[in-house]
Amino acid sequence: MPRRCTICESERLGEIDRMLVEGRTSFRRIASLCDVSEASVRRHAAAHLPEALAAAVDAERVANGDDLLRQVRDLERRAVAILERAEEEGDHRVALTAIREARGCIELLGRLAGELQDRQTVNILINPEWVEIRGVILQALEPHAVAREAVTMALGKVADGGS
Repeated sequence: MPRRCTICESERLGEIDRMLVEGRTSFRRIASLCDVSEASVRRHAAAHLPEALAAAVDAERVANGDDLLRQVRDLERRAVAILERAEEEGDHRVALTAIREARGCIELLGRLAGELQDRQTVNILINPEWVEIRGVILQALEPHAVAREAVTMALGKVADGGS
C-alpha cells in the first residue's frame, strides 16, 4: 500500500499549500514553520499541489475560504491600470515595475490553472547514480566489444544533446 502524504494529512495543509503557491517561502522554511520534513514538503509540492490548485481554480477558492484567484486577478487588473497610466505619462521606471508585477500575477494565475508548473530539472548526466549505473553497464559489456562500443557511442550522443 502506498505511503500517505504527511502534508495532505496535516491540519496545516491549507497554510502549507498557500505558502507553496505564493512561492516566497522555501521548502526548508515551510517545513520548519509547520513541523514537517522538507522532503515531505517537496514531495507534496511535486505530486499533490497541481491537483489541489486545479480543484481550487474550479471552485475559485483556495485554502480556508480565501478567494485567491479573485485577489490575483484584481492585482493583475490594478497592475495593468498602473502600467497604462505610466505609459501615458512616459514614466518608464513605473511602467517596467508594473510590467513585472503584471507578469507575476499572470504566472501565478497560470500555476493556479495548472498551466504552469515549477518543476526542478535534473541533469542526469552528472547524477552520481547515473554515473554509477553507466559504469556498471559498460563494465558488463566488457566481454562484448561491439555492443560496448555501440552503447558508448549512443550514450555519447545523448550527452552531446543528440538522440
